[in-house]
Amino acid sequence: MNFIDEVNILVASGNGGPGCVSFRRETHVPRGGPDGGDGGKGGDIIFKVNPDLNSLMDLRYKKVYRAKNGMPGSGSLCSGSDGEDLEIQVPLGTMIRDINGKLLVDLDKKDEVITLLKGGRGGKGNHFFRSSINQAPDRAQPGEKGEELEIKLELKLLADVGLIGYPNAGKSTFISKISAAKPKIADYPFTTLVPNLGVVKIDTEKSFVVADIPGLIEGAAEGVGLGSQFLRHIERTKVFVHLIDISEFNPRNPYSDYIAINKELAEYDKLNKDKVDYLPLCQRPQLVVLNKIDSVDEERTSIIENEFEDNKIKFLKASAVTGEGVKDVLTAISKIVFKDVDE
Repeated sequence: MNFIDEVNILVASGNGGPGCVSFRRETHVPRGGPDGGDGGKGGDIIFKVNPDLNSLMDLRYKKVYRAKNGMPGSGSLCSGSDGEDLEIQVPLGTMIRDINGKLLVDLDKKDEVITLLKGGRGGKGNHFFRSSINQAPDRAQPGEKGEELEIKLELKLLADVGLIGYPNAGKSTFISKISAAKPKIADYPFTTLVPNLGVVKIDTEKSFVVADIPGLIEGAAEGVGLGSQFLRHIERTKVFVHLIDISEFNPRNPYSDYIAINKELAEYDKLNKDKVDYLPLCQRPQLVVLNKIDSVDEERTSIIENEFEDNKIKFLKASAVTGEGVKDVLTAISKIVFKDVDE
């Protein structure tokens, strides 16, 4: 699947149609007078959230989007038809910025519809200018020009929970265990090449969305691996679940993994310090989960636990494969996600 989360496009609303200069001429009608109709309004540029979309892929290859122009007015007081609006459908969580990066619209509500550019007003026909001292006006207005804007569309997934951690920490397995998501799972780095979303149902009334963010390794914030491409997708999350591989197959030190990933979050904050549309990542609540406890002996487990405890890092233990401890993790997530609701 091709996952596109940034595109630059040019959008333009339609021009208004010109008014008409016309005079009524009928046999046996001595005073016909002006009867030029008004021009039609230009079409608007409209953005609509489509919940079924999860990428900006559909907008990748077309760079210019123009609404239709309004039609000219005509005689017999006939107004020109309005130009057809152009509706552009985007995924939930799409942000619209101008070319300088200023946020114009954040489409973060399901089925949200906004008019970004209004079409030009249609010009008045000469009938409009008739008066007691000017019975035969011979002028009409041209239609107003539409608006044109170069914009950047930026997709930031809307998820309550962000799964972070090194490749092979078990994020894809974990999200497949707790939701209906079916990500690709294998034992080599960067199996996950796109963010995966899963909905976790706690009961009949409560559920939350989890995002599996791929490609976080040392240097991710500066473009190493896939991290810089996908870190933005955890900007909206309420809590991070930091999965750490404690199995004997992990060649790195698990506590060092924890430090490295958090360093990348802080570095991302530093590189994006001029943004004001999200809470710094390093300030988010974070649940540390020592994963793969099914594949490690007690001695290794004890050594790893002691290192986290010595550094006053609270943690939970789980196995995404067997499901051991997963319920405890979901309970801890729920307490954070639904805190405001329950209170």
